[in-house]
Amino acid sequence: MSEERVDSQEEREKRIIIVGTAHVSPKSIKDVEETIEREKPQAVAVELCMRRYLALKGEKQDIPVVDIIKRGEAHLLLFQLLLSYFQRKIGEEYGVKPGDEMLAAIKKAEEVGADVLLIDRDIAITFRRFWNSLSFVEKLKIVYNLLKGLFSKDDVDVDEMLKEDVLEVMVKEFRDIAPSAAKTLIDERDAFMAANLIAALKKYDKIVAVVGAGHKKGLERFISNPASIPPIEKLLEVKKGINVMNILGYTIVAFVIMLFIAVIATLNTGIILKAFAYWFLINGILSAIGAAIAGAHPLSILTAFCVAWLTSLNPAIAAGWVSGLVEAWKRSPTSRDIEELSKAESLSQLVRNRVFRILLVAALTNVGSIAGTIIGAWYVMQVTGIDIVEILRENFTHLLQIL
Repeated sequence: MSEERVDSQEEREKRIIIVGTAHVSPKSIKDVEETIEREKPQAVAVELCMRRYLALKGEKQDIPVVDIIKRGEAHLLLFQLLLSYFQRKIGEEYGVKPGDEMLAAIKKAEEVGADVLLIDRDIAITFRRFWNSLSFVEKLKIVYNLLKGLFSKDDVDVDEMLKEDVLEVMVKEFRDIAPSAAKTLIDERDAFMAANLIAALKKYDKIVAVVGAGHKKGLERFISNPASIPPIEKLLEVKKGINVMNILGYTIVAFVIMLFIAVIATLNTGIILKAFAYWFLINGILSAIGAAIAGAHPLSILTAFCVAWLTSLNPAIAAGWVSGLVEAWKRSPTSRDIEELSKAESLSQLVRNRVFRILLVAALTNVGSIAGTIIGAWYVMQVTGIDIVEILRENFTHLLQIL
């Protein structure tokens, strides 16, 4: 545990005392409590957002599963839940509960009559910005390493895992995979928390800030030089934009549409029906398999089978969104399911949770649909004998001649 005093440049008597926690341990908790007791600050700032604060306090939170699926973010929440589960299980095994030092800081603040300030950025925004900053290959590597870590402890650096919260775990564990994204996340949150602390000095003369040790230097740097802090609205902005996956998706759809135009142009009813049949079956079966692997309700599996052929032709909607919505309708998750997400003691228990199951159905149905689109297009070309590459070459040559 380390401690640092940062004097305000405007008023020397105003102070921010930064406590950097190195371990979530009884000693660390004691150090945090002693610092607050000794300094008697007017406010105690903690490295939490409202979502994480409520989660630590054990208060009920709504997870808008349907809205998440409609936004196409089921995979993102799944990633977040798996990462939280990963850290929690390691903490339990080594007798450490993530967040205990933050709870101790909040409790001690209440005892000394200090206000509690939540200074971190919303975790949902942080995960979205992190995910959007990754390339497709980086995303695959991260998912692979996360899943590998869930089933094996051989490559886990336990000391590092115990030092920080779920967000620090994310950036540290994956630094080698996506170094620029990890660095951006740490710097962004340092800047965001520093801005909140500087703003709080307008109301409070003394603030004790309890943060992970990895944020201490960044906070000191930004507080000593407020002009270097980016505009807050920029740090809260979540851009969807066009990424490689969007381009790839639209390219595949365009290719498939041209393939079917070429099939229809043959004016051979037998070939057209055969092409459609293979397209329907391959897309439907693989999407249904994805839903079944996730343990979907039979109606959700049937839905995945029936809609995959059509959703594969429209990148604006995915088969997983439709099957996920049906799964949400059939499973009807309750607030109890949401509460139990944070208490799952095994992967099987996590998968049995209705909220997690719905997200898993949406994600794996989409995986099956993507595979079905690629395999289906290839198979249609094989059974129809249509060379789409040659057709494109001929059309392009014809277009050049016209021009």
